[in-house]
Amino acid sequence: MKHDRFIVPPNQKIKLKDYDPAYTNGLKDKVSAQAELQEGVQKLAKYQDILYAQDSYALLILFQAMDAAGKDSTIKHVMSGVNPQGCQVYSFKAPSSEDLDHDYLWRSTKALPERGRIGIFNRSYYEEVLVVRVHPELLAKQKLPKEALGKDIWEKRFKQINHFEKYLVNNGIIVLKFFLNVSKEQQKKRFLDRIDQPEKNWKFSASDAKERQHWNEYMSAYEEMFSNTSTEHAPWYIVPADHKWFTRLVVSDIIVNKLKSMNLTYPEVSEQHRLELLEVKKMLESEPK
Repeated sequence: MKHDRFIVPPNQKIKLKDYDPAYTNGLKDKVSAQAELQEGVQKLAKYQDILYAQDSYALLILFQAMDAAGKDSTIKHVMSGVNPQGCQVYSFKAPSSEDLDHDYLWRSTKALPERGRIGIFNRSYYEEVLVVRVHPELLAKQKLPKEALGKDIWEKRFKQINHFEKYLVNNGIIVLKFFLNVSKEQQKKRFLDRIDQPEKNWKFSASDAKERQHWNEYMSAYEEMFSNTSTEHAPWYIVPADHKWFTRLVVSDIIVNKLKSMNLTYPEVSEQHRLELLEVKKMLESEPK
């Protein structure tokens, strides 16, 4: 599958209307995609094992989306074959009082994956140029000095985030950024489904519906964010999310291709270590049955 149609070209202004939330690359239903996804899950497990053994790189995967776009289920299905000790997931909720006593990247920096691991951010520091922008009253809680609150605050944050991600990549933490692009109509359908099915009631709150009223503001904030923070070293992928089975397939395929491109290898052992292993093998084989 070609990924060019999903990527946000660096240094270009984009419009979300140009990215179809219902696109499926000609696939008709999840049955036709299931085999491909399973193959991707197996490849991901293989590459993650090498990543963990090599212990030189880390992979940071960011998910941003409107509510009900399918972030949780995408993470669940795509990462289903990964060894738990090689992967960690952080869901970023509203910042705590401790978080607000630090800079806005602080809590994300604490959660970065260690070398050899895959780290997943379910929402991320990008909330600081999305929800905080749509709800400027949240900015007042961040205790920023007056000189940091100018009209150019968002442009400054875009640059700070770009520098932060460049720093990560330069230090072996590869960054993948996914926006799950769900349509307003499909979000409404999923909200109603969560209300109508008792076992899904826990997934829905009145605040979700209230945020929906700011849809257009969020779309504008996302478009400006993409146009300013999709870079050569950390591009954004806008993934169609009206069909969850296709979302999972695309995300899996992009992650696998990224890991493949890193030319990961298992560590080479020294000649001394190899000789020691041969000695241990002889000892084990000589044990009485």
